Amino acid sequence: MKNIIKLLSGVIAITAIMLSCKKDENRVYFLGGTNPHLSATSTDPQVLLKINKDNPAITFNWTNPDYEFNTGASSQTVSYILQVDTAGSNFSNPRLQEKAISANLSVTLTVKEINIFLTKMELQYNQPHQMQFRIKSTLGNGSVPLYSNVLTITITNYLDFVVEPPGTEANLYLDGNLWVVGDAVASGWTNPLPPPYDVTQKIGRASPTDVLHYVGTITFNATGGYKLIQEQGVWSSQYHALDGTAKLFGDFEKKDSDPQFPSPGAGNYKIEVNFQAGTYTLTKL
Repeated sequence: MKNIIKLLSGVIAITAIMLSCKKDENRVYFLGGTNPHLSATSTDPQVLLKINKDNPAITFNWTNPDYEFNTGASSQTVSYILQVDTAGSNFSNPRLQEKAISANLSVTLTVKEINIFLTKMELQYNQPHQMQFRIKSTLGNGSVPLYSNVLTITITNYLDFVVEPPGTEANLYLDGNLWVVGDAVASGWTNPLPPPYDVTQKIGRASPTDVLHYVGTITFNATGGYKLIQEQGVWSSQYHALDGTAKLFGDFEKKDSDPQFPSPGAGNYKIEVNFQAGTYTLTKL
């Protein structure tokens, strides 16, 4: 009997080892890939002009990273992101810019698209800036990133903005105004604003000549939402939030649409509206 038990135990152990080996054989292992090689039609200094904003500026090309598994080359979709940063920041800048690209191995950027990168980073216009570009590649699930070599290009940008500021370009925004309207403030949704709200809920420029940055102090209710209007009695030229849950910081656009900016909570807040970057910031006082 003891011999039979030993024999059965041996058979079970061998079977377990064989099954384990089969499981190992069925596992899929990532073997790696090759960092993409990035090139451009030109790395010469670029002076961007608004008059040429729709013209192609630079075409970037890169090689396939050839992701491979033990079962062979990957059939998953490869995604690419063009990353843009200032030289010396090593792509760790909090204002790093990214452009998502489909499975293509090239992208052509217009003058305006390149200029907007620098605009969102709030770099001084009409000045040369050393900008660096690289490609980040990932598999479909976002894992296993590979990075290309870095290209450095000196770029001189022009004055631009992500969101059109109040006023009209014909008079250089000299008539620009901005008010807070909504049930997140004392006036409610009344438009035009009656006194005293036409004064207490008005936001001014950071400086008389700064047409891209508006700053003010606003008293908010605990709940509700609001919009920013640039003309009394008019909703069509309003500004609204892109994320209706972003209370203290977020992106916005010029459009008669929802969502509203959400109330940051009861109290007095410093509100900063940045048309250059297309962002807003609220700080409790």
